[in-house]
Order: sequence, then C-alpha cells, then structure tokens
Amino acid sequence: MTQGEMPPRSTRSRPTMREVAALAGVAIKTVSRVFNGVPTVDPAIVARVREAADQLGYRPNLTASSLRRGDGRTATIGMIVEDAANPFSAALTRTVENVARERGVLVLVGSVDENPSRERELAQALVDRRVDGLVIVPAGRDQSYLITEQRSGTCMVFVDREANLLDADAVVSNNRQGAVTAVNHLITGGHRRIAYLGDRVSIPTAARRFEGYRHALEVAHIPYDEEIVHQVPAGEKAAVAATERLLELPDPPTALFTSQNLVTIGALRALRDLGLQNTVAQVGFDDFPLADILSPGISVIAQDVEAMGRAAAEMLFQRLDGDESPTRTVTVPTRLIERGSGEIAAEGPRHD
Repeated sequence: MTQGEMPPRSTRSRPTMREVAALAGVAIKTVSRVFNGVPTVDPAIVARVREAADQLGYRPNLTASSLRRGDGRTATIGMIVEDAANPFSAALTRTVENVARERGVLVLVGSVDENPSRERELAQALVDRRVDGLVIVPAGRDQSYLITEQRSGTCMVFVDREANLLDADAVVSNNRQGAVTAVNHLITGGHRRIAYLGDRVSIPTAARRFEGYRHALEVAHIPYDEEIVHQVPAGEKAAVAATERLLELPDPPTALFTSQNLVTIGALRALRDLGLQNTVAQVGFDDFPLADILSPGISVIAQDVEAMGRAAAEMLFQRLDGDESPTRTVTVPTRLIERGSGEIAAEGPRHD
C-alpha cells in the first residue's frame, strides 16, 4: 500500500488508529503521540495525521488514552440524581456541568427515582467507566457499598442528602429551618389549621422538613393533627388526590405546607380545580418554573440550587486536586419568596 492510499475498511463501524497511520503514511506510535498532544511532533506531521483522521472520521478513544497516562484520569465525572426531569435535579445538574466544563471535564448523568438498588447499579456502572469522581443525590440509607471505591481513589461528594455509613463530603440545604420558616409564615397570617403534604419520611430531606413543620406548630402551641398530614410519594397525581381528601374534611385546613415541588404543583392543581386557590393559603418547599406568573403567585421556600451545585462540584475538584483534609458538610441556607399564595390570611386575602 502506498502513502496516501486509503486502506481497505474492515467490517468494524469505527475507523482505527492503524487506518489513520496508513492513510497519513506514519507509524501508529506517531498517531498516538499526535492525539496525546506530545509537543515534539513535527507540525507538518501533526497536520497530516489530523487531516487523515478527519477524512476517515476517526475519533480517539479518550478512555483508553487516559488509562495509559500516568494519572489514569478520564476527564469525566459521574452524577446521580433523583430524577433528571425534576426542576431541582435539572438545575443542580446544569450547575455542576458548568463548573466541570471550566475544567474540560464531561459529566455523565443518571436518574435513580428514589430506588436504592438503582442507585447502587448506576454508581457501579459509572465507576466501571472509570469516572474520576461522583456527585450523588443518594436514594438509599446505606452508601457503604462505595467504601472500596473510595479507598481506591474515587472521589465523591453527596448533595441534598448526606451519605450514610460512609465518611464523605456533602452539600445540603437547611431543610428543617426552611420548613419552620414556611409554617411560621402561615401562622403569622392567622392560620391554625395548617396541613402538611410531603414525601415519605424515609427520605432524609422529607424527614427534616416534617420535623420543621412539627416544631413550628409546637412552638406556636398549635395541636398536631394527623388527620391533616399526608406523606405521599412525590408526584402530581398523588398530591392532587391527597389535597382533595384534605379539603373534603368536615374541618378542612385553611393553609397548606407542601414540602416538595411536585407535591406543590399537584396541590395547586387541586386548589384551582376546586376554585380555592384564592381562599386556601399555600407555601411550597422548592421553587419551580412559572410559579411567579400564576395568580396568585406561589410562595415558596427556595433552595439555592446553584450554590449547592457549585459547592459540590468545587469540593469534588478540590479532592481530585489532592485535598486530603477531613470530610465536611456544607449547609446552604434557604429563603422565603412571598408571591401571594402564602399571604392569604385565614379570613381571606390579606391586603397589607
């Protein structure tokens, strides 16, 4: 075969380094040096190799290349979230991606849908692909399955919830205080019959928010009533049904604290269907798109998702850069955003 002659293609779908070398008229080792960025390769040869690669549509195997490098890095990190379609997860992922992009690192993302088995499977799949680190929103109560990987050098940071049975960095919101703030705001509006709709208390964030709800009632000397407490799987349909049952009670609540964004949306849908959106007050935990343009706007306890994502990504890269300081948990404060629904007084709309 003469220089510049196209080699016969095999049955493989992807062109190989050998084919690039043959087309460029150089050794395979030279092609490898070009794509590994070795600076001593003659510029004319670099141009010839890259032209051949473009002609063939060749792309280097970055994972294989990284395994041959001294540091073994793949320039990828894995990210495990509850549900990539959820506004909270989507915003968190985007922020981590932005930080990773600044470092030339790719983020591989997967959803676990609050399934501990899926969390383990996805974490293992990402580790098997030699990601340099993991950002995890855990679903299960036991992350000890990652101890071996952690000892082997895989860096990891947990977000929204701390790891259990594993010593690892974490970034969380002040969930309990956020719930206290929400309920106190409703109490200030004259409400004493305040319902709670939230996710299952087996989920750490839901448990902290429920604790905050109960604490606020206790401090205000308002009796806790199980009849107006619904802990349902996060989702609009379940929240609609739960809200409808609450409002059909002989002594229905005058206000709702909905402690998860999908639950908030479901409760809002029920209120609007019943024509009670201007009568029953509502404060939700977690902001969501378009909450500010509804009538009334939905008052929420907003998490600073961008701050959480950036803190988690920066902590991970600090570990990858060699930080061996003791693990720590960063707690990001929440804030109340008043938009109208949470300012409906017990007697009706409040006009301050």
